[in-house]
Amino acid sequence: MMDYPVEMMLDNRFVKVFDLQYAPGRHYYEATRRDRADLVADMDEAAFRSMVPDAVSICAVWHTEGREDRMLLNREFRYPLGQTVLSVPAGLIDSDDRGRNREEAVRRAAERELFEETGVAVGEKDVFSALHPCLFSSPGMTDESNAVVRIDLYGHAESELNQSHAEGAEKFEGFRLVTREEARALMRGEPMSVYTWIGLAAFVFPKEMALPGERE
Repeated sequence: MMDYPVEMMLDNRFVKVFDLQYAPGRHYYEATRRDRADLVADMDEAAFRSMVPDAVSICAVWHTEGREDRMLLNREFRYPLGQTVLSVPAGLIDSDDRGRNREEAVRRAAERELFEETGVAVGEKDVFSALHPCLFSSPGMTDESNAVVRIDLYGHAESELNQSHAEGAEKFEGFRLVTREEARALMRGEPMSVYTWIGLAAFVFPKEMALPGERE
């Protein structure tokens, strides 16, 4: 928890930069999606451990009768990289969900983002599970956080996949359903975010990635 001066250096809709002046003449620059009053660095331990993350990434596993299980992926252009990379369905958790507890906020965001990006509406037969409630990919530079979840989809037709509800950067270059063998090969060096890699690992190694109490 901070007890030193904080100065805002950049403020726009999607990213902010703060100067965390942690000692006289010592400056640490942080990129964040959060407002000054909601900075992670300002949270006590209890708030830190229960915080609602900024976004959610989804390992969506497609179950079709008579076929091997497959995982849903896409290729998405990422401006900071200047390249198209392998991705999973993902998106920011809306401000409307932040008043909820973390589990409910993450689940609502995951189901909404899956529908907006792929056209697939989660139904009663589908199974939702949390792989991790709040992960930080680069805490040396940013407090941006992601929950990673798995949604097992049963009885859905591939014809449901569409991007008619996607907007702007949510639009990407088609869909790809990969088997575990294909996913394992992608994990060995295909460019991707750490959250996509975690999703692939959860698909390829479901028992190893299961949380305590979920293992058989």
